[in-house]
Amino acid sequence: CINEKGQKERLVMIHCAVMGSIERFMAILLEHFNGALPFWLSPVQIAILPLTDWQNRYAETIYDKLKKLEFRVEVNDRNETIGKKIRDGELQKIPYLLIVGPKEEKEKKVAVRQRQKGDLGIMRLDKFLELTL
Repeated sequence: CINEKGQKERLVMIHCAVMGSIERFMAILLEHFNGALPFWLSPVQIAILPLTDWQNRYAETIYDKLKKLEFRVEVNDRNETIGKKIRDGELQKIPYLLIVGPKEEKEKKVAVRQRQKGDLGIMRLDKFLELTL
């Protein structure tokens, strides 16, 4: 290339593709984990599934506690069967599903399902939090 003085000089170009790099990195992560991102990276870490509308208030209480601890959590209070809610959570590859029914509400506990491990049983919320740390 010829510079403004009429002399030949070698050009050096620095290429920075920040967004392309991020997109490629996310694509590699999703492919590597087959969409089942680790707990710390999942967009939704915990889903709370009330068995019936009667448990929605208890589910919201648990939601508030987990949100204060800065977990990415959601409540699936749609009017569907619990089997459908669990299937949806598994298809979305949510790491933990907390099922709350009348028994769990009465005992102030949650039934825990972990992705790929299945049912972990009924436990107190603080016991569940030990699993996630």
